[in-house]
Amino acid sequence: MAEGIINATTATWDAEVIGAGGVVLVDFWAVWCGPCRMVAPTVEELAKEYEGKIKVVKLNTDENPDIASKYKIMGIPTLMFFKDGNKVDQIVGAVPKSQLKDKIDSLLG
Repeated sequence: MAEGIINATTATWDAEVIGAGGVVLVDFWAVWCGPCRMVAPTVEELAKEYEGKIKVVKLNTDENPDIASKYKIMGIPTLMFFKDGNKVDQIVGAVPKSQLKDKIDSLLG
C-alpha cells in the first residue's frame, strides 16, 4: 500500500472510516479492475497532497464483499467520501484528478 493510504478490511472498517473524524476518501477497488489501476496513482497523489487534512482508505471489494454490499457498490472504482463517519458523496469510475480535488476542497471548506 502506498504511503499515507490505509488498507481497510471488514474488521477495521468501523475504526478506520466510521469512527474517523473529518474527511475520509475511500477507494473501493479490485485487483482485476483496469479502471481501478488507472485511478490508483491519482488516489496516491491525493493522499500525499492532502496528508494531515484527509484520510485516504482503500477497500478491496473482492476481499470485503459485505462492506461493498452495505454501501451498494455496483461498479468500481467507486470513490466514496465520508465526513465525520457519514457518507456524503461518491464518484463512480476513473475521473480526472481535478474533479476529485474539487470534491475534497468543497468538503474541507
